[in-house]
Amino acid sequence: MYDSTDYAINTFNVPVVAYSGEIDGQKQAADAMADAMLEEGLKLEHLIGPNTGHAYEAGARQRLQERLDEIASRGRNPAPPEIRFTTWMLRYNKMFWITVDAMGEEWQRGRVNAKIDGNTITATTSNVTAMHLDFAPAESPFPTGSKPILKIDEATVTLPAVSGDRSLKVGLVRNGTTWKVGEAPAGLRKSHGLQGPIDDAFMDRFVMVRPSGKALNEKVGAWAEAEMQHAVTHWRKHFRGDATVVSDRYLTPEHIAKSNLVLWGDPSSNSVLAKIADKLPVKWTADGVTLSDKTYPAGTHVPVLIYPNPLNPKKYVVLNSGFTFREYDYLNNARQVPKLPDWAVIDVTSPVTSRSPGKVVSAGFFDESWQLKK
Repeated sequence: MYDSTDYAINTFNVPVVAYSGEIDGQKQAADAMADAMLEEGLKLEHLIGPNTGHAYEAGARQRLQERLDEIASRGRNPAPPEIRFTTWMLRYNKMFWITVDAMGEEWQRGRVNAKIDGNTITATTSNVTAMHLDFAPAESPFPTGSKPILKIDEATVTLPAVSGDRSLKVGLVRNGTTWKVGEAPAGLRKSHGLQGPIDDAFMDRFVMVRPSGKALNEKVGAWAEAEMQHAVTHWRKHFRGDATVVSDRYLTPEHIAKSNLVLWGDPSSNSVLAKIADKLPVKWTADGVTLSDKTYPAGTHVPVLIYPNPLNPKKYVVLNSGFTFREYDYLNNARQVPKLPDWAVIDVTSPVTSRSPGKVVSAGFFDESWQLKK
């Protein structure tokens, strides 16, 4: 999700200057980026402080400051004539005037290269099924009233006329092997800010919904209560904020409209979960937890997942999970990234540890239509 080397081509779009002390162990990070950029045909500008560890050497610092001043003096072009953009997920889907709206499959590389030449945009894509071209007012490089030509992959598309304020916004969708003007299809699908994984729900307003009823299984009910307390406590410890917690009996329409819902418990103990249980991709009864063609004993297993909220599909619902990295990962911020995908099944007979809420017996991602992959 966050490995910088996988996104190396994106440095094409911005000025990049690296600094390292010559004998700093962390210099290897810049060297790794230099190698990744070189594979993309890019050269990293890398200033080195001679005989210096993890600190600025005076001469190199002065050269760096002069270089940054020079870059800043040129200013920023909000609509550069060429873009090279890659992403692996729809959370990070925009580069200047290109926005990726849908992918063939997340966690596979998506790519858009585009270049403006006169009244023509030439673009190539990979693993992208819908996108937008969006030039803000006064930023379109095309004359008012003109209809630019887009040559994209094997297709040639005439774009709508540029507006009087020199703006241009147009949606594009892949239709088989070609492209046409249009919007990504409506309905249940992964989109920006609604693409998972579980931790994505905590990048926006959320409400923890505490169960008030009797659990289907005592052991699972006790696990859910302990994990909710862990989530609340560690939100405060790690993110220094107080999580909003409400009983399922007091959840309001405003909560549903404005917040992602984190539902704790099961369809028996949590009335909100009971209300939407038949609209989720998991079937949960006193006898078993079923995902796709697999069923796990309900007395010892619990599903955790993220899904568009059936009560408000513009927001998430999460079952039985806070953010998914735990105490062990506090030791190094490089480990503070999601540890679970879109869904998982946890065996609660295995002990909770500083790395896991129990034994993860199965886990995976939903497809681009939020369906279980076979």
